[in-house]
Amino acid sequence: MTELIRSAIPADVSAIAAMASARRTQYARYQPVFWAPARDAEELHKPYLAKLVSDEDVISLVAEESGTLTGFVIAMITGAPAVYDPGGPTCQIDDFVVVPGRWGSTGTQLLAAALERAAGRGAVQAVVVTAHLDVDKREALAECGLSIASEWWVTSALAVRPPATQ
Repeated sequence: MTELIRSAIPADVSAIAAMASARRTQYARYQPVFWAPARDAEELHKPYLAKLVSDEDVISLVAEESGTLTGFVIAMITGAPAVYDPGGPTCQIDDFVVVPGRWGSTGTQLLAAALERAAGRGAVQAVVVTAHLDVDKREALAECGLSIASEWWVTSALAVRPPATQ
């Protein structure tokens, strides 16, 4: 069986939302405050995903095998923050999920397809969001030539605790 990489269509939105919901559950185990899913997150996410899938300025791709989605990626071309100058637009990828065990195949194929389309639209860099403990996804990103540029640190307490004195 061969996976097909194609543009997402409105009929894919429910499956994409379910995959994104499963990822939120996985990521909440990694960092339960930052990644905590909102109540009804999947239902809230569907209209947003539907808007992205229907927007011709957004690169929305899915991987499909035997009629079942095995992954998706949504990429938006944006300008870099004004204080940075990478030399052109940025391909921003936040929503990017594949079924477990397929990051080395489906994940890399989806990312390569999205990056090719983004380059065709003038993007000079890609920024992909992932959790620090999503090892398989991180390995796929590295395999595709991406490297870590930043980390976000969070606290579950509103007030920052002073460091212990020695």
